[in-house]
Amino acid sequence: MRQELPERFLEQMRELLGGEYDAYLASFDVSPAAGLRVNTAKWDPAEAENAFDIRLRPVPWTDNGFCYDRMQEKAPAEDGRPWDGHRRLSKDPYYYAGLYYLQEPSAMAPARFLPVKPGDRVLDLCAAPGGKSTELGARLRGEGLLWANDISSSRAKALLRNLELFGIPNFCVSSETPEKLAGMYPGYFDSILVDAPCSGEGMFRREPGMVKDWLERGPEYYAPVQQEILRQAVRLLRPGGYLMYSTCTFSRTEDEENVRRLLMDHPEMELVPLEMFAGAGGGIGLSGCLRLYPHKVDGEGHFLALLRKRQDAEDLRVCEGIPGQGRDGTAVRGVRRQAPVQENTAGTPKLPPEVTAFLAKCRFPWDPRRFLVSGEAVYYLPEDFMPGRGVRYLRTGLLVGSMKKGRFEPSQALAMVLDKDSFAASISFSRSDGRTLRYLKGETVFLEEDEPERQGWQLVCVDGHGLGFAKASGRTLKNKYCPGWRIR
Repeated sequence: MRQELPERFLEQMRELLGGEYDAYLASFDVSPAAGLRVNTAKWDPAEAENAFDIRLRPVPWTDNGFCYDRMQEKAPAEDGRPWDGHRRLSKDPYYYAGLYYLQEPSAMAPARFLPVKPGDRVLDLCAAPGGKSTELGARLRGEGLLWANDISSSRAKALLRNLELFGIPNFCVSSETPEKLAGMYPGYFDSILVDAPCSGEGMFRREPGMVKDWLERGPEYYAPVQQEILRQAVRLLRPGGYLMYSTCTFSRTEDEENVRRLLMDHPEMELVPLEMFAGAGGGIGLSGCLRLYPHKVDGEGHFLALLRKRQDAEDLRVCEGIPGQGRDGTAVRGVRRQAPVQENTAGTPKLPPEVTAFLAKCRFPWDPRRFLVSGEAVYYLPEDFMPGRGVRYLRTGLLVGSMKKGRFEPSQALAMVLDKDSFAASISFSRSDGRTLRYLKGETVFLEEDEPERQGWQLVCVDGHGLGFAKASGRTLKNKYCPGWRIR
């Protein structure tokens, strides 16, 4: 692979690394480490450490991340293919229960270092495919708002699926330009992550195809794009809020120089020094930033800079077009819902009786004011969230389910939010029970003779964690698992 690296890039790295240059080149002869990040809203990282027949190593920069060698010395799989840890983990029932996300270890750092607490309004501005968004959502613990945006609608679809799989209940997904969002939501967010599109130099070892893109569109192309995204992110951030800027490139043009320019253009912003750890490097010519290199850590190349908007910066939150209300409770003008909603005299949406009856089975702290009925679909909006005018949404809140010919069908997304203790009618199979895999393949599942008969909607779980719904009749479970999610 190192023979395919452009000479211009190699010259840049010689200058950047000095005496470490040879060690960096040698890293291309080592297979990249793979990573697993635990969903702490559902699972304890200590349990994950012993749950797999794969040797896991803790990731130093986060307490819920592990790395592993993708190809390990094991017997070949039953289909004759070499033993592949990544493939095994991506087919495990626990993955389908949203207990973990497979993520390159260095990519776990940006969400880890962005300050987020339950109740915050958090924006992931360049979010697809969702690795960082899922971590931010897990840390919110169902409180506040996670807004995940990606300008590419096709990539945003994968983002939506990953957030639903992780069981995040309080999110919305949009496909908009940062400029449009900033025009409607100035000063709205407590924390913003900008994992910017970049030249990808830090991923050359893992994804050799990115070298071609670098030759066609290098740092000079991406730097202005990143600067524009950062400008809009500053507009979106509230006074006192935090902005994490990250890339997977080594280019100083895209990294430290972008941060320096942002600080010069926006005196209301200040750099917050990041904590160092074993293997981490500091910013080049800009103290407080953090760099990761593949020859120093179990991971690929990454750059991080954390910034804060000064508390005394002008507060632009209460203005035309911001959904919901300001942090001080002041109502905001110019807001409307994305679809007509039936409301009663108390201002709470009227739900069909079939929906109300089903929700009564959920041990979930529903707030009746946050339901939205749009056509046949029923949504549960994040707190203080109202859809903005003209925004291209893929999802606004949790899709609870849909009315079909007078019957209510719960959604796959709802199943991922629940577990055996939060739904009145649940069936939990063990991870090793063959019925678990058959259910994930979309097959009809049958209860054993010593298991009690069931009727109606059932939440199917693996070791207590929700997988999806089934419709029971006696000992027969008619599979309602989402067709697009099935194991192939």
